[in-house]
Amino acid sequence: MPDQPDTQRSTLISLDRASFGYQGQVVIRDATLDIVRGEFIGLVGANGSGKSTLFKGMLGLIPPLSGCVVHAPEISRRIGYVPQRDQLDGIYPLTAFDVARMGPVGVLPWFRFPGPQITRKVMECLEKVGMEGYRARTFAELSGGQRQRVLIARALALDPQILVLDEPTAGIDPVAEESILALLSELNQESSITILMVSHQIQSLRHRVRRAILIKDHGVLSGPAEELLHPDRIIDLLSVS
Repeated sequence: MPDQPDTQRSTLISLDRASFGYQGQVVIRDATLDIVRGEFIGLVGANGSGKSTLFKGMLGLIPPLSGCVVHAPEISRRIGYVPQRDQLDGIYPLTAFDVARMGPVGVLPWFRFPGPQITRKVMECLEKVGMEGYRARTFAELSGGQRQRVLIARALALDPQILVLDEPTAGIDPVAEESILALLSELNQESSITILMVSHQIQSLRHRVRRAILIKDHGVLSGPAEELLHPDRIIDLLSVS
């Protein structure tokens, strides 16, 4: 069934019987759901279930094969994306500050030179994620958890209406994972940033996110995280038919 969002909060992304796939081959079928301002949502599914396909479809990176995807006008160019892994080559001596500054600089018109206001904004975002003391360190020197914090700062420097993260805790130790999840919860609660996170860390998600979106058999289920990700239910939901 379609989600029933709180009418007092605005819908940022709406899918109406949207199907996504590649070269006419359906991967996600007839997805109907809303992403409402202020939510913290976890997107889960078995390996190969289509998490990335739904993720790309929701963000408008691939067009729907059928149905429609509607973005609220206020999120135009204000979607902050945090990749699973950064593709920066470690041989380049980019500092944490350089990487975080890529966010706002990357959307400037070619004729605009980044001014002091961008420097201030980037420093504010590094401070917000607890990385201001590492601003002069090279990105290659940082731990996995520290790199993720810098990438989150890069996304925050765009003043996003919605923050989307692709496996932000993949490949980092449990302490760093908990630290990243706590940071995201804080951003959601204190800064009212809408967060959509793809993750395979089911139990960690269950106690952090408010709502879960789960992919199974090309379909999409949505509901309260405590219910949908309950241990008694999740094994069956994530099993491959």
